[in-house]
Amino acid sequence: MDVAKERTPSAWEERVAADPTHSTWYVERFRTLAAQGEDIVGEARLIDAMLGRGSRVLDAGCGPGRIGGYLHGVGHTVVGVDVDPVLIEAATVDHPGPTWLVGDLAELDLPARGIPADFDVIVCAGNVMTFLAPSTRSAVLTGFAKHLAPTGRAVIGFGADRGYPFTDFLADAESAGLTPDLLLSTWDLRPFTADADFLVAVLSPAH
Repeated sequence: MDVAKERTPSAWEERVAADPTHSTWYVERFRTLAAQGEDIVGEARLIDAMLGRGSRVLDAGCGPGRIGGYLHGVGHTVVGVDVDPVLIEAATVDHPGPTWLVGDLAELDLPARGIPADFDVIVCAGNVMTFLAPSTRSAVLTGFAKHLAPTGRAVIGFGADRGYPFTDFLADAESAGLTPDLLLSTWDLRPFTADADFLVAVLSPAH
């Protein structure tokens, strides 16, 4: 059986297949924003505020490393995983220090790669959840739950109207063993409301 042929590609991979320049464009976009002095690490500041110094962070769907790179710089141990090797290469170049890995979040098994599954926080920002193949969403959330320390938390943010209703996401998270601690509508701590167009969910493993 050829498992690789049966793997369902993510929407990101489909986009890159349709436009092989997309990943490079994405990398350069954030390099330009950073060079212009734009704030591209707001999500990371929220994560940092949740942690003691020297905590272990998994940047899930890390892209070119803007979040994980910041968190490493303020003293945390960071592992970043992304399915796109172009983005991982950019993260390695622009943000040395964290462990950057090419990998499919739907098949996440860091202990098999010699990395303990005891993260204090898993951060999944940048609408990563909405780029997943719908059939893999539950597997990704289950993988997050398995990679958290007992007191760890997963912080996941994405926008509405991107094909993954918030109610469906919260139901999938519960089925995966993740319980909501706090729901926000922005990364700067605005309360979540019924008409919010963005969700930042802080989730803990169910015990």
